[in-house]
Amino acid sequence: MKKAIRVLFILLFGWLAIGLYFTNRLMYMKKKDEDFILTREKEAGRFNPDEFESLPRRIVDIPSPFGYNIKAWLVEPHKTNHYVIISHGVTETKINSVKYAKLFLDRGFNTLLYDHRRHGESGGKTTSFGHYEKFDLKAVVDWLKNEKGPDLLLGIHGESMGAATMLLYAGLLEDGADFYIADCPFSDFKEQIAYVIKRDFKVHPRLLLLIGDALLRLRDKYSLREVSPISVIQNIQHPILFIHSRKDDFILPSMTNDLYEQKKGPKMLYIAEKGKHAQSFNENKADYERVVDEFLKKYVYSALPS
Repeated sequence: MKKAIRVLFILLFGWLAIGLYFTNRLMYMKKKDEDFILTREKEAGRFNPDEFESLPRRIVDIPSPFGYNIKAWLVEPHKTNHYVIISHGVTETKINSVKYAKLFLDRGFNTLLYDHRRHGESGGKTTSFGHYEKFDLKAVVDWLKNEKGPDLLLGIHGESMGAATMLLYAGLLEDGADFYIADCPFSDFKEQIAYVIKRDFKVHPRLLLLIGDALLRLRDKYSLREVSPISVIQNIQHPILFIHSRKDDFILPSMTNDLYEQKKGPKMLYIAEKGKHAQSFNENKADYERVVDEFLKKYVYSALPS
């Protein structure tokens, strides 16, 4: 009897240790070195510091509802009320958003680039893959509308976790932009983690997800089930351009296909032929820009007063 209890205790302790490791990996995911991001983007020709710093821009601190500041760059070379907010992916910073900002700057939009919580220069202690980040995005949108007035033509571009955050914001909190571009989002975070566990560790994820989710609720006060863009996608009425790379083996393109199918109303889908995760723009720049232009022409410019 004592032996059975001892074995049970060891098993429980083992699973608790695994659960703690699992939730640590989520809450404190290792971020890319910021110097590495800067060097990578400069060497690839996607970020020219001199060119970027010559643009009319200012650094802004936007209060998060969770008590820290969200660091952002407001880039305004154009006398217009057209703006795009850029929401970067996990482990990245707003430096990675500069390439997308340039895309929209070239099309007459001003842009706002910001660091997610616990990334770059923003505050925040944990990463929640869209759960808390969606409230920060709402704070960014509210700040911009308050700063520039209510008659903005506003778009939001999100990549990976940034795209999931954007969809959660629009589907759960408010459909507060005029258009959205969702580049390689996951459709459901629990399904995404299950896929990664099976792919990388060759084990069935059910028990680990059960224990991890319980610990995540205790430690960071949310459940994996709450991070599910596909469960709220039907609430988004404004146009969405969905983008994914066919060869993405981290977040599968089928997730974007599912989101596209569930989205009601105006939408477009572009599956890039080259590149893996979050590489659709880098590897298919001309086609990416062409599809963005088609989307803007069909759903954004056509809605403007003549």
